[in-house]
Amino acid sequence: MITVSDITKGYGGRTLFDSVNVAFSPGHKYGLTGPNGAGKSTMMKILIGAEESDRGIVSRPERTAWLRQDHFAFDAHTVMDTVMMGNARLWDAIQRKEAIYAKEDISDEEGELLGELECVVAEEDGYTADAEAATLLAGLGIGEEHHFTLMSEMQGGMKVRVLLAQSLFGKPDAMLLDEPTNHLDLESIQWLEDFLTRYDGVLVVISHDRRFLNAVCDYIADIDFQAIILYPGNYDDMVRQKAQVRGRIDREVSEKSKKIAQLQEFVQRFKAGSRASQVRSRAKQIERLRPDEIKRSNIVRPFIRFTAGDRPSGRDVLEVRDLSHAYEDLEIFKGLNTMIHRGDKVAILGRNAVGKTTLVKALLDEQNEIDGTVKWGHNTRIGYFGHDHREEITKDMTVYTWLFAQRPEVGEQNVRAILGRMLFSGADGQKSTNVLSGGEAARLKMCELILMEYNVLLLDEPTDHLDLESISALRDAIEAYDGTIFYVTHDRDLATAATRILSYPRPGELLEYDGTVDEYLDWYENHYVKVSA
Repeated sequence: MITVSDITKGYGGRTLFDSVNVAFSPGHKYGLTGPNGAGKSTMMKILIGAEESDRGIVSRPERTAWLRQDHFAFDAHTVMDTVMMGNARLWDAIQRKEAIYAKEDISDEEGELLGELECVVAEEDGYTADAEAATLLAGLGIGEEHHFTLMSEMQGGMKVRVLLAQSLFGKPDAMLLDEPTNHLDLESIQWLEDFLTRYDGVLVVISHDRRFLNAVCDYIADIDFQAIILYPGNYDDMVRQKAQVRGRIDREVSEKSKKIAQLQEFVQRFKAGSRASQVRSRAKQIERLRPDEIKRSNIVRPFIRFTAGDRPSGRDVLEVRDLSHAYEDLEIFKGLNTMIHRGDKVAILGRNAVGKTTLVKALLDEQNEIDGTVKWGHNTRIGYFGHDHREEITKDMTVYTWLFAQRPEVGEQNVRAILGRMLFSGADGQKSTNVLSGGEAARLKMCELILMEYNVLLLDEPTDHLDLESISALRDAIEAYDGTIFYVTHDRDLATAATRILSYPRPGELLEYDGTVDEYLDWYENHYVKVSA
C-alpha cells in the first residue's frame, strides 16, 4: 500500500496540495488526473520520493518501481542490463556474484557469500530474468538486435521504452508511471494495457490517453480543490460522477437563489413600515441561504470547431505519385501513391522517429530533396499545426492582439468569442504571448486554425501539452470538420476519428489503409503480422 498523510505542497505562493490524505491499495490501479498545472507530476515525484513536500509523509513498499525521466542515466549500460536494474536486489546480487567469480582465488568467506547471493538470485527469479526482460522489451517494440546495445546508442524514444521496461521488470509491489504511453505505437500501447491489467500490485499512473485510463484503471485519483479525491471506476465513470454532483449543486443553488429573491422582495417592501421584526427575520434567512462561493470544476472542456467556411476545396484534394525519401542509407518511405478526397480524415501513425513529420513536410512540399510528385487540388487552403507551432506565435503581443491580427476583418466580437470558447476568457485574453504554457500555446494556435477557416488541415502531434478534456474536444472537432484533415497522433481516442490510415508498421515501410483505426488494427493483427512473419 502507498499512503499519503497530511501532504502539503506549494510553489511561489500558490498552494498545489493542502493536507492531502489518501491511500492507494494493493490490487487496484489508480489514474492520477487533473488539468494542466494541477500538480500531477509534482504529486508523482512526491510519491516516488524525488521531491520533498512542505509537510506530511508518504510511505511506500520497499519494492516500488517508477518510470525514470533521466534518459541519460544509463548510457554506460546495455539495454538488457538497464532493464534488469529495475530489480535493485537482484541486480546487486548478480554484480556481487560476478565480482567474486572474476577473482582467481575465492576465500571460504566469499564462498559462503556466494551461497547467500545464489539464494537471493533464486528468490528474485534471477534464473529467468533474462527471458522476462526480453519479453518486456519485445512487447514494447524493441527487437533482439538491440538488447545488448549501449543505451547511449539508442534514440530518445527507444530509451523511454527501455526505461518503461525497467519499471515493469521484477514484479514490483507498486508501480508509479508518469505518461507511460508516450513514444509508444498503438500495438505497444495495447500490449502495455494487457500487462498492467494482469498486474496485481499497486499502480498509480498519469496519462493523457483516455482509452488507456479507461482500459486499465479501476479508480481515478483526481486532483481538485488542492486535494486528491478518489472515484471508483475509470476516467469516463469519474467524469459522469462529477457531472452528477455538479448538477445537484447547481439545482440547490438555483432553488436557494429563488428563495433569496422572494425574501429580498419582502424586505424591500416592508423595511420602512411597521413590520420591522419580520424584516429582520427575513434578512437573517437571506444570510443563511446565501450560497457559498462555488469552486469551478477542474473538468473544463474547450469548444473546438474547425470549419472550411464558404470556400470548399475541389473533390480531389491531394494526389501523390511515387513519393520517396531517405536520409543517406536510411529509407523513410518509398513509392507512396495515394489520392485523397474532400472530407477524408487521415491519421498518420507510427513510432517516434520513423518519419511521420518528414511525411507531413513532404506533403507541404517543404523539402526539395523529396522524390516524387505532390499535387494539391483546386482551391485548397492549408492550415498547419507543427511541432514548432510556438515559433509561429509572435512574441511581445497579447493573446487577443495576436489572434485579431491574423484576420482583423472578422471583427473584435468574433475573435473574442473564439478565444472564450478556447478557455481564453476575460483577463486571459490579455496574457502576453511570451508566457504561454505549452497547453495555452497549443490552444491559441488552434484558435488561429478556427479563425482562418482553412479547408485542409495538417496537424503534427496536436495533443502534445493538451489535457484529457482538450484532447476529447479535439477529437469531436476532427469528426465534425467538413474539410480534409491529416493528423499525426499517438492518441488512440483521437485516431478513432480517422476514416483512412497512413501507418509505419516498421521503419522504412509506409502502408495505406482505407478504413478506421479499429479496422486497421484488426487487419494488422490478423493479416499483416501473420503474412510478414
